[in-house]
Amino acid sequence: MLFSLPTLKTCQVLVDEFRSAPQPFEPEKLRFAGVGDRDVYNISAPFVDEGEWVIAGRVEARDSEQSEVYFFVERDGVWVPRDGAPVFALQDPFVARIHGQLVFGGVETFPHPVFDGELSWRTVFYRGPNIRRLEKFAEGPDGMKDIRLVELKDGSIGVFTRPQGEKGGRGKIGFTRIFSLDELTPDVIEAAPILDAQFTDEEWGGVNEAHLLANGLVGALGHIACFDEHGNRHYYPMVFVLNPETMERSELELLALRSHFLDGPAKRPDLANVVFSGGLIRKGDGTAELYAGVSDAEAQKISLIDPFAKYEAQELDRMYASV
Repeated sequence: MLFSLPTLKTCQVLVDEFRSAPQPFEPEKLRFAGVGDRDVYNISAPFVDEGEWVIAGRVEARDSEQSEVYFFVERDGVWVPRDGAPVFALQDPFVARIHGQLVFGGVETFPHPVFDGELSWRTVFYRGPNIRRLEKFAEGPDGMKDIRLVELKDGSIGVFTRPQGEKGGRGKIGFTRIFSLDELTPDVIEAAPILDAQFTDEEWGGVNEAHLLANGLVGALGHIACFDEHGNRHYYPMVFVLNPETMERSELELLALRSHFLDGPAKRPDLANVVFSGGLIRKGDGTAELYAGVSDAEAQKISLIDPFAKYEAQELDRMYASV
């Protein structure tokens, strides 16, 4: 059920709850080639472009954060760069379908306007009928990642945001609605109201992908993260469900822990316990596949019970009859 004000839970509480939930299964590493000895991680889920399944992935040397995004296609079990596809100087790619168009985006870094030698970032957005014809159309506010779009049942566009600083602390999730991609501006994004009771001030999170459910609810795939006492980062894939009409939503639920994935390298020791949600493929049989970046060094997928099915099966009028 959805609640008007979910219970605020820390990473540790969510981990403890998740251990008694159905566990994910069949982890698998994705194999990439054609990018030298660079790592591919923080991928999108596969999506269809011009009749072919494609994955967008962050490509980066192990000792660098100078990143490029490639589009990959599968050839004999290995994902290779797609011939003729553009390459973007971005991090953490994402895709959506909005009003019949492919919307692609990622995080662009640039020299910090105040602090010499440091970088700032912004989310940038491209649109087009297909990958080969993408054109830039919008930017998010400086310093904001994890801005995601979803076309809603009435044709409007849901916008998930993640302000930091005075409004969002280490990073909280906001949500607003627009009616055209041309309305996606930094001011609109910055003004999105925060969804309360999701993260403590010491922890943070964001939305990585949004799904319109059959009953008009929105399934949000994201992450919740924290530091431990040694300064190590812990990122967990999570979901929640939002009613865009009433702003009621479900509590956060974890999907997997790093230990559910196959062992592998980490970019740095403090990133060993990082799982960064990329995308979710709902299979239609009650299961789903989660595609994720693991330890900022590789990409894996894992199977699990479809986390949105239980919400999608409920009729809205019955769901809120007791509220």
